[in-house]
Amino acid sequence: MRVNYDDLKKTIAALTEGEEDVIALMATVACEVHHSDSRFDWTGFYRVTGPQMLKIGPYQGGHGCLVIPFSRGVCGAAARTRQVQLVADVNAFADHIACASSTQSELVLPVLNADGDLIAVFDIDSDQPDGFTDTDATNLSAILRDVFEKPPSVLEKTP
Repeated sequence: MRVNYDDLKKTIAALTEGEEDVIALMATVACEVHHSDSRFDWTGFYRVTGPQMLKIGPYQGGHGCLVIPFSRGVCGAAARTRQVQLVADVNAFADHIACASSTQSELVLPVLNADGDLIAVFDIDSDQPDGFTDTDATNLSAILRDVFEKPPSVLEKTP
């Protein structure tokens, strides 16, 4: 099964409308993306929890690494550079952290808030080599922008 990005975008927009809790938003996005495509073996967020530090937070799939410094791995590279990391073969990525031996390819996208601050990276692993395309990166980046970069309505209501 291949993801239908138009449907996925509409579903996520409907499920997250009005929600401002970042963890609830992450949990919903991780779940919907994970179940949208059979290529997606592990899908989740690594949240920025301290200086140059990521910690696992809502995900779908087997266990993941609990902590990843910005200085290591594909997730660290996405956090450090704030650029999408599309890795066709994780074994060829010099600093790959093998949280699961089944992972063959990986797509990691930076997640920013409305102020432009990095709040997390969104990590998708595939047990298939070359499991991701530029189309995946473009569409998932747009979904993340729609969900996380909108200003909270609470700020608008504050006198």
